Amino acid sequence: MDQALARVRGWIRAADRLVVLTGAGVSAESGVPTFRDAQTGLWARLRPEELATEEAFRADPPMVWDWYAMRRAMVAQVQPNAGHQALAAWAQRHPGRLTLVTQNVDGLHQRAGSPGVLALHGTLDQDRWLEPPRACCHAQPPQAGRPPRCATCGNLRRPAVVWFGEALPPGVLAAADEAARRCDLMLVAGTSGVVWPAAGLAHAAAARGRVVVLNPEPTELDAVAQAVLRGTAAHLLPALLAEGDDA
Repeated sequence: MDQALARVRGWIRAADRLVVLTGAGVSAESGVPTFRDAQTGLWARLRPEELATEEAFRADPPMVWDWYAMRRAMVAQVQPNAGHQALAAWAQRHPGRLTLVTQNVDGLHQRAGSPGVLALHGTLDQDRWLEPPRACCHAQPPQAGRPPRCATCGNLRRPAVVWFGEALPPGVLAAADEAARRCDLMLVAGTSGVVWPAAGLAHAAAARGRVVVLNPEPTELDAVAQAVLRGTAAHLLPALLAEGDDA
């Protein structure tokens, strides 16, 4: 493992363009419940797939809004871990060299100080309009409620996350794809690699540069990686991105 860490640290020092793709495993180390672990108490009788859809929201806006309010409250109680902090610190020491792409909606990378995070699945602590907003939606603050709404046309606010059946934000996905295709090195941390199109970013990176997988367990992306480091992101990222190893 020491030799593998040293080799990957050398690749990081040499990389002009580094991309890091993170998944739920990075957040789990902060204590963020997984999508299904959040089904406690009142929500235990419902499957998350039955709540995280536009159809569910339109059928019962208060119920879905309250579920997301519960998830927001759970995330607010946790803090970025050593992995989040190592990425933020490295990016701040090396402006313009790191593109951070995450499948997580918890905002912990942003709270740790990482700039320009490409959040493929949106951000839990933000809202957006359900329908394309009219002029009236911007003319006044949303009317308070569960969920808030435009006082004039009734347009509802919804969580700014990607629901089942929805496409990823096209601008964010395009930026992530371009970064993956141009990078010298991609670190893939805390993701099983089964969710597409996020997993496709590693395949795109492997066509030009190196891919390194950081995960305690085997992943679907191990086969395209030039190195696989078994361990948690909170342990491996600080070891790889330590200030003393900077170029």
